[in-house]
Amino acid sequence: MSTNSEEYLEALHSLCQGGVAASTSEISRRLRVSPASVTEMLKKLSAKGYVDYSPYQGVTLTPVGAELAARMARRHRLAERFLHDVLHIGNDKVHHEACAMEHALSDETERALCLTLKAPDKCPDDGQLIPACTLGFKSCDECRAWGGGSLDEVGKRELGVVAVSTLKENQTGTVAFIRGDNKVLRRLLDMGLTPGAKIKVNRVAPLRGPVEIAVRGSKLALGDEVARNVFVKTMGEAAD
Repeated sequence: MSTNSEEYLEALHSLCQGGVAASTSEISRRLRVSPASVTEMLKKLSAKGYVDYSPYQGVTLTPVGAELAARMARRHRLAERFLHDVLHIGNDKVHHEACAMEHALSDETERALCLTLKAPDKCPDDGQLIPACTLGFKSCDECRAWGGGSLDEVGKRELGVVAVSTLKENQTGTVAFIRGDNKVLRRLLDMGLTPGAKIKVNRVAPLRGPVEIAVRGSKLALGDEVARNVFVKTMGEAAD
């Protein structure tokens, strides 16, 4: 995939949150390119199965496109954290430098960055969520304990994995991955929030307040810091 295509998918990752359709004008403003150029690229991405695009109706990401878009967003935001936290590059230059780095990162380098940075959950300048990795680990503990070898042996996680903090009321899902250190992981395990557990979102408090979920017959209120580090395979909305 070309660097230009990856830039479009990364932009759509932000613009299409929650399945919202992005308009040609929104993409044009985000990427600072002409509407005609946007239309041409969207047609190409649609032909490859990365987006669903209809003129005058906007564009959304397909499941495959969403996975690639999340991967690019993840690599960009990890690069921003590395530049900011380790190299102490100023915030005014971090975004531009990260744009250049993200396209060259391999799976191995992405994992090494994440381990070095201790699995950060948001980027440094605007606090945007860093998507989960796509590797088949169930937790950061499992990733750290991995003995090494080819990442092909680890495999990939299912498509459609999102943070609990992004879910809406009545949405359901199955816990796929938990990000964080031993202390966070142990706390979640004690609450019954483990990989494979089915959850339902009962209530989402405003202004990044707690997310109330039902899991294993109990109700739990997850603070924003926890909710953005528990990732689930979404299942839709629960029936009334």
